[in-house]
Amino acid sequence: MPLVLIVDDNATNLTLFRHLLQKVEGTEVQCFADSVAALAWCAQHEADLILLDYMMPVVDGLEFIRRLRLMPNRDNVPVVMVTADTQSDVRHRALQLGAQDFLTKPVDKVELIARMSNLLALRKSQQQLANRAAWLAEAVRKATKDIVAREKEAILRLSRAAEYRDPETGMHLLRMSNYARLIAAQLGLPIAEQELLLYAAPMHDIGKVGTPDQILLKPGKLTPDEFEIMKQHATIGYEILRDSESPLLQCAGTLALTHHEKFDGSGYPNGLAGEAIPLYGRIVTVADVFDALTSTRPYKKPWPFPESVDFLKKNAGSHFDPVCVNAFLSDWAQVLEIAARYKDDEREVTAVVA
Repeated sequence: MPLVLIVDDNATNLTLFRHLLQKVEGTEVQCFADSVAALAWCAQHEADLILLDYMMPVVDGLEFIRRLRLMPNRDNVPVVMVTADTQSDVRHRALQLGAQDFLTKPVDKVELIARMSNLLALRKSQQQLANRAAWLAEAVRKATKDIVAREKEAILRLSRAAEYRDPETGMHLLRMSNYARLIAAQLGLPIAEQELLLYAAPMHDIGKVGTPDQILLKPGKLTPDEFEIMKQHATIGYEILRDSESPLLQCAGTLALTHHEKFDGSGYPNGLAGEAIPLYGRIVTVADVFDALTSTRPYKKPWPFPESVDFLKKNAGSHFDPVCVNAFLSDWAQVLEIAARYKDDEREVTAVVA
């Protein structure tokens, strides 16, 4: 039901206007002879249309409109001002403040009902459009959320596919991806980028699906020729993911290609150095190597945390980006919390002062 607010200090006008507007079917009318009290009411309630007299004590019609437009969510409420025929300057000022229409004293009854009915119909259409826009925005938000959820599921399933061929455990993927998010947070990256790394990082070794079992699962040291084949997993992973239109899979492709690059340029597959290595790749390199060192593999036992920390520090500037190493070690309590939360059954998490 549309609500019309009438503000006029003349009791006769209030009675007349109320009587006329109640003839507009389905309209509720609220009247105030005191403009200050009417403003207080507007702060708590939203009218669909305001019929406002100009000449009022304390707060006149112009000041009423000015104060109304300063209130939250009251900038679009239509206002019709009642003025004398000679007050053109008042009308100009009222238009500047946001009045939509005018009625001239003495008010014609037919004109009053027609103008108010038209403005109420316009108000109804605007509200319907606003509701439609809000509904569409919510629908888009939900659809986008569903798409992102499906992307995350696809990443998880692809990561698990690689995991079936790789001795690394699913816990490794969870630990290193959370380590990566931790580093990103310490570097001050936006939340959206932290989340992007968290969900893309498990895909960094997807290229190992193309590595022969006798190399991937070999318990001893690889021969030079075998290592050359092993190194191909970085490029294979990138080729799997490179053409995706998804930002999440694009990020995963970058991680697949660059997580074995080293800060001094001695890494593979492209021998990138320093900041030529994408930041996400530099972050995941620290996270991945630390967890690999502290995890059990067919070819080694887990390193203690203190030795693994020393390895990061000693190789900062050569293997690792020093900034990323410092970021990782700057919140050691969180590192330990992640390690404990995603602990392998046989793995013991030990505290160390970084």
